[in-house]
Amino acid sequence: MTELPRTVVVTGGGRGLGEAMARRAGADGYRVVVAELDEEWGSATAAAIRDAGGEAEFAPVDVADPASVQALAARIAHHGPVYALVNNAALANGVGGKYFHDIDVEVWDRLMTVNARGPWLIAKHLLPLMSRPGRIVNIVSDAALYGSPRLAHYIASKGALIALTRAMARELGPEGITVNAVAPGLTEIEATETVPAERHALYAHNRAIPRPQQPDDLVGTVSFLLGEESRYLTGQVIAVNGGFTMH
Repeated sequence: MTELPRTVVVTGGGRGLGEAMARRAGADGYRVVVAELDEEWGSATAAAIRDAGGEAEFAPVDVADPASVQALAARIAHHGPVYALVNNAALANGVGGKYFHDIDVEVWDRLMTVNARGPWLIAKHLLPLMSRPGRIVNIVSDAALYGSPRLAHYIASKGALIALTRAMARELGPEGITVNAVAPGLTEIEATETVPAERHALYAHNRAIPRPQQPDDLVGTVSFLLGEESRYLTGQVIAVNGGFTMH
C-alpha cells in the first residue's frame, strides 16, 4: 500500500517567503495546502507546485477572521491529518516609519490581530487535525531580536509570536509536536519594497554575509525543521539573516 504524502499547511503561501517555503515543501514531497487570502496568488503557487510534479491545493483564509479560519480547518479535515503548519501570514507592507507614540490605535490593533492572534488562531483550529509526531514553524522577524526603531507595533507582534512559540512548545512537547520559530532578516521580496533605504543600508553594512537576503535563503532551515532530524529541537528561535543578529 502506497503511503500518502504528509500534508503541510503554509499560511500566506501565495508570494514572497510563503511562496518559497510552499514550493520547497512541495519539492520535498509534502502535500501542500497554500492557505492564502489572495486567490490569484494562492492559486498560482499551488499550480506551480503541481507543475513541478508536486501535490498542492489553494485554500482561502483570512487569519484575522475566526470564521474563515474555522472554514479552513473544516476544508482541510476532509483530506486527512495535517503533519505540519508553517505560520507565515502577516502584515508587513509599509508598516514602518512612525515612532511608537505616533502609531494609531487602529493600526496597532490590526497588526496585532493578524501577526500575533492569527498564528494562534490557525494553530488552535488545526491542532485537532494534526498527526503525532507533527511540526509547527512560526515565521517571526529578526527585527524583534534587534529592536528596530520606528517599527514598534510590528516587532511587538513578532515578539509576541516568539513568546507564543515557547509556550506552545512546552504544551505540545508531550504530544510529539515540535514548535519552533524562524526569524528572517530583511529579505528582497514584495513586502520590503517600501522599506526605507536607510534600513536596507543598515542591514547591508552589518550582515556578516554582506549580500542581500533572498527568499531561498530561508527555505532550507524550514525544510530541516519540518523533517525527522529536527525531532528533538523545539521552542527555539533560529535567525536566518546572514549574521545581522547573533545570539
